[in-house]
Amino acid sequence: MTARLHGTVALVTGASSGIGAATASALAAEGAAVALLGRRRDRLEDLAGKVRAEGGTALVVEADITDQQRAAAAVERVVAELGRLDTVVNNAGSMGVGPVADSPLEEWERMVDINVRGLLYVTHAAVPHLLRAAEDSPRKVADLVNISSTAGRVARPGTAVYNMTKFGVNGFTEALRQEVMQKRVRVSVVEPGTVETELSSHLRDGVREAVERQVQGLELLRPEDIADAVSYIVTRDRRVAVNEILVRAAEQTW
Repeated sequence: MTARLHGTVALVTGASSGIGAATASALAAEGAAVALLGRRRDRLEDLAGKVRAEGGTALVVEADITDQQRAAAAVERVVAELGRLDTVVNNAGSMGVGPVADSPLEEWERMVDINVRGLLYVTHAAVPHLLRAAEDSPRKVADLVNISSTAGRVARPGTAVYNMTKFGVNGFTEALRQEVMQKRVRVSVVEPGTVETELSSHLRDGVREAVERQVQGLELLRPEDIADAVSYIVTRDRRVAVNEILVRAAEQTW
């Protein structure tokens, strides 16, 4: 069977682990040349080696997307070295939780920097290339997929700033979708529930234990489950736009 993304180029942010790494692998399996963007070069190189060992093309792009110039330069490097840009998956993210009254401001700033500014910087640099790709792509369509969260739908105590960033991602995604849909650039959002990733490992002591108690007994989603959703979105025929996919763990109530 012909790989459905053959001849296209996909950029995935936060590709060094978790959902990003799984998504990059899934898109490579569909035939896309993948640009792996992140800050941990050693992990990116490991993933690139696996993609190449399976006959794929991978480009390692080490960059901090919270810096506007570096984010823009990363996108331009992908286009310069791989020739085009058909798919962007904004996956890089940070999660900090805890009551507003005693949360460190640095934690809030990090979430806003990565979840909002980083996503905006990459998107701003990528959209002109996606518009061009939609015109000359063999598939006649381009895709931008933003990874949000169930926290972009449901606000809960202890997640106020994380909620703010993810509600913002959802609103931005929908407005941009309406701006570019007539030009065959599809803009979609995927909202994962509880996923077995490294996000919770970066939480503060005390907060981390509370989160672990909350999800105790749940069978958590795996990164590959979210990668499947992204792959489904970007491999549809150009007549189909999947605007939003919500993926919860089977027993998750929020």
